[in-house]
Amino acid sequence: MASNSAQQNMGTGSIKKLMVQMAVPAVVGQLINLLYNIVDRIYIGHIPGIGGTALTGVGLFTPILMLLTAFAMMPGAGGAPRAAISMGKGDQEDAEKIIGNCFTVLVAFSIVLTVILYAAAPALQKLFGASDSTLPYALEYGRIYILGSIFVLIVMGMNPFITTQGFAKTSMLTTIIGAVINIVLDPILIFGFDMGVAGAAIATVLSQAVSAIWILCFLSGKKTILKLKPANMKLVPSVILPCLALGISSFVMTSTESLLSVSFSSSLSRYGGDLAVGAMTVLTSINQLVTMPMSGICQGGQPLISYNYGAKKFDRVKEAFYCQFFVCVGYATVFWLLLMAAPHVFAGVFTSDTALVEYTTWAIRIFAACVFSIGFQLSCQQAFMALGQAKASLFLACLRKLLLLIPLIFILPNFFEDKVFAVFLAEPVSDFVAAAITTITFFVFFRKMMKRSQSDL
Repeated sequence: MASNSAQQNMGTGSIKKLMVQMAVPAVVGQLINLLYNIVDRIYIGHIPGIGGTALTGVGLFTPILMLLTAFAMMPGAGGAPRAAISMGKGDQEDAEKIIGNCFTVLVAFSIVLTVILYAAAPALQKLFGASDSTLPYALEYGRIYILGSIFVLIVMGMNPFITTQGFAKTSMLTTIIGAVINIVLDPILIFGFDMGVAGAAIATVLSQAVSAIWILCFLSGKKTILKLKPANMKLVPSVILPCLALGISSFVMTSTESLLSVSFSSSLSRYGGDLAVGAMTVLTSINQLVTMPMSGICQGGQPLISYNYGAKKFDRVKEAFYCQFFVCVGYATVFWLLLMAAPHVFAGVFTSDTALVEYTTWAIRIFAACVFSIGFQLSCQQAFMALGQAKASLFLACLRKLLLLIPLIFILPNFFEDKVFAVFLAEPVSDFVAAAITTITFFVFFRKMMKRSQSDL
């Protein structure tokens, strides 16, 4: 009965009300999830005497953090829309097989990544631009985090399966529980027990472990519609491969954040030293404040778009997309205005180092000049995923970072006397161009797809 009621609601209820019900908890969840890293950085940046250096060191762990997230998102972001489409078709058995197979892949990923990344951490951190002063902090934080990567992958990879069933509030609670534990433990371990950077990493791992247990209890309990069953954990190529194929765009989007972070760090270390790299750590956190709430909005829209597409209710698909689109664009625009008006406020949140605050304030006005355009790009690219269009989503995921941003980081310094300015300039140029191409591509494709789908009825 609970299953039929939830499915009927997504198929017949008010799109705007459903979007609010689904998106608000998802946005709150994304913001709280963001606190895992931002709270660590805020506390670390204010450690007396070493705050600026320690913050820079922890920032150099970002490429590895994003790589772990990327592997979690491949089965999570790819499997959740597939499960929703199967639910829309009334095939609950297939949807449960998807959840089981995706869980198995997440566990396998975590084991392999833990072994490889722990051993390779020192070499990787040096490659990312760590200096003799920042390397100890990068390793101290990074290796503890890597040892807890299985919890990270389960939380990030399995939570979308809770949202896609319509349990947005439960999904939000997953991140609230972990974030509250992290916020409480951080000052206790960092300052109370004088554990410094190691304390921040331990607090994060413990909080993720609790969140992972919460998710597994829910998905195997009585309240869930789709159950995580041992019988469905045996990998079946026809089940898991389409999920991974769809999730590859999210993997590329997130893993290229890792490559992107390396590109920024290595270039800024070369042209501007530790101060420029430290500013980039703050800029990365600010950029997450832009993108993660919009990811939450799209998480709210994804089940509505996917379910109604599977049920061939195309007017509802169209309405859900436009609702998602305008909210994302509006949020990105408002954030951009605030950022341009008071960059020093954002910079000061993360560190008390005066030199780093001044440098970051200057960098924000360049780096975030086209933040408003991210709303266009992200809402359209995520809509491709919700519709199961793996190839288009993959191409657009590659466009902004692999084809535009990373090459520009290395090309633009050849044309400017101020090399650091040129590196930061690569971000707004790629943001604007990618947004324009993605938006135009989606609307052309969307109109054609709607006409073709309706003619098949």
